[in-house]
Amino acid sequence: MQNFRTTFSIPVSKHQISLDSQLLTLGSCFADVVGNQLRENKLDIIVNPFGTLFNPLSIFKIISPSYQEADERLFVENQKLWFHYDFHSQFVSNSKENLKEQINQTIYAINSLLPTTNHLIITFGTAFIYKLLNPQTYISNCHKMPNNLFEKDLLSVKDICKAFAILYEELKGVNPDLKIILTVSPVRHTRDGVPENQVSKSILRATCHYLTTDYQDITYFPSYEIMMDDLRDYRFYKADLIHPNEVAEQYIFEKFAETYFDDELKDFIQEWTLIQSSLNHRPFNEKSESHQAFLKKLLGDLMKISQKADVQEEVNFVRQKLI
Repeated sequence: MQNFRTTFSIPVSKHQISLDSQLLTLGSCFADVVGNQLRENKLDIIVNPFGTLFNPLSIFKIISPSYQEADERLFVENQKLWFHYDFHSQFVSNSKENLKEQINQTIYAINSLLPTTNHLIITFGTAFIYKLLNPQTYISNCHKMPNNLFEKDLLSVKDICKAFAILYEELKGVNPDLKIILTVSPVRHTRDGVPENQVSKSILRATCHYLTTDYQDITYFPSYEIMMDDLRDYRFYKADLIHPNEVAEQYIFEKFAETYFDDELKDFIQEWTLIQSSLNHRPFNEKSESHQAFLKKLLGDLMKISQKADVQEEVNFVRQKLI
């Protein structure tokens, strides 16, 4: 039989994620996708706390332990709302002081977690970056300010690797055991142009190659390659034909689990998946004897698994349904 897909094997990582691992994701919107799936599977994870960050330099700048508080020069007011050029527009306030407090609290919280984080998952979105002309500095988000305030630039592999080398030393200074997983977002940045997107992604992919070659505790997960080759079909995209749909996201997550999860975590995920299916069950009659027996068994399963993960929310939900 002819094969109509280009599949490829992904080596199992030597840096395994366990049920008690602490994780942090940063980067493009795909960092939210992977992070939320990990969280839904009861892993201890902080998902993209600084909001969507597309280019590597902005990611490196904010996660650096030396970035202790928001740069005063980069607060900006637009339509009576305050933003910050280093951060996503989810950080917004009607006053500069409130925004500063919101940002600095997040920075402090993440810096406090870095010493105990086991795995940092970084997703690069694009190699294109914007430079603010006054003061001259690279930024994360233009916040719909006039175009003449910025200059668009394309990072090189050398630019990114040099910036990462500085970040790496800082991270290892606070957490020598930290493992880093790099990936390139499968979301295409077509607003830059289709040929330009390919140039951008190739720079990011080459960067990841050199970083994983130079550092033993850095690995690369091929989410971009899975989407572009294994799932080379528009039926795996959302209606915008740019973002992977839920089927693709789930498939990529399963590949991620196969690559990074240790055996105990894989067993837990199987057990938890069955419980999730039971939690999503909607009976015709909630007060029937059969459904009440079903709920009692489900509660028992939850109590058993509670020794491995925090399922108090689910326990409370089932208890509310019991008569």
